[in-house]
Amino acid sequence: QVHVVESGGGLVQAGGSLRLSCAASGGTFSANTMGWFRQTPGKEREFVAAINWSGGRTSYADSVKGRFTISRDNAKNTVYLQMNSLKAEDTAVYYCAADYQPYGVVRTTRISYEYWGQGTQVTVSS
Repeated sequence: QVHVVESGGGLVQAGGSLRLSCAASGGTFSANTMGWFRQTPGKEREFVAAINWSGGRTSYADSVKGRFTISRDNAKNTVYLQMNSLKAEDTAVYYCAADYQPYGVVRTTRISYEYWGQGTQVTVSS
């Protein structure tokens, strides 16, 4: 079982940057695809980005392509989400999640991910 904890959220002005971190423990971190999702009140939790165990395969939602970058450090059991050129519509609670995929598959649906963190709030002021 993988336990994940997000950090790095906060308040930022539009056009600014934030880096989210997700620290994992338990299980085998390097065998998991790691994903970031976000959710606003009254809406479904939506996919943002994901990265496979080696870092060699990534996937992004169209709304964040070119602005967000996902990366991981398996030695530190940590995955990151660098968010640049932030917009007001990026405001949400951001969740980190783990999907056991030792063969490097990257999935983008919420139901694919077994383990979730508690989330970190990102607020972008316009």
